[in-house]
Amino acid sequence: MNPSSVPIIVQPGEGKELHAFGDILTVLIGGAQTGGKVAVMLDVTPPDSGPPPHRHSLEDELFLVIEGRLSYFTEGRWTEVGPGGAVYMPRGTIHSYRNVGTTPSRQWIITTPSGFETFFGRCAEEFTRLGGPDMGQIVAISREHGIDYVTPTQD
Repeated sequence: MNPSSVPIIVQPGEGKELHAFGDILTVLIGGAQTGGKVAVMLDVTPPDSGPPPHRHSLEDELFLVIEGRLSYFTEGRWTEVGPGGAVYMPRGTIHSYRNVGTTPSRQWIITTPSGFETFFGRCAEEFTRLGGPDMGQIVAISREHGIDYVTPTQD
C-alpha cells in the first residue's frame, strides 16, 4: 500500500527529536510516512538564534508560529510574526528567521515535498561529533539537500 494513502495519527511525545544548530526539531510526520509528499515538524529555537540566510531548491516551507517572538527575513527585510501568524516561503526564496524574544520560540514547520527532516537528521548526527560539527560537512550535506547559504542584500 502507498504510504501517502494511509491515515497518520501522531500522539504528543511520539515524534523523533533531533538536535542541531541549537534548535530542537521534532519530526512528527516525515516522507517515509507520506510517500515523500509532506513533512510536519515542531521547532524550538533558543533566544537570539536561527539559521543563516539560505534558500531551498527542493521544497516549499510553511511556518506556523505557536509561541515566542520570531522575525523572518525575506525580500530584503525582517518582519516580526507573533503567535498565530503564518509565513510561507516558496522554494528558491532567500529567507531566514530569528528568535528575537527572551524565551524559546515554538513553531510548526511544514515542508512540501518532504526531505527537510532527512537533511536536519543528517546534520543532527554531525552535531553529536566529539569536538562539535565539521561545518564543511554541514555545508556539503546542505548542498546535497538543495540548500544554499547566501549573503542577501538588506534594505
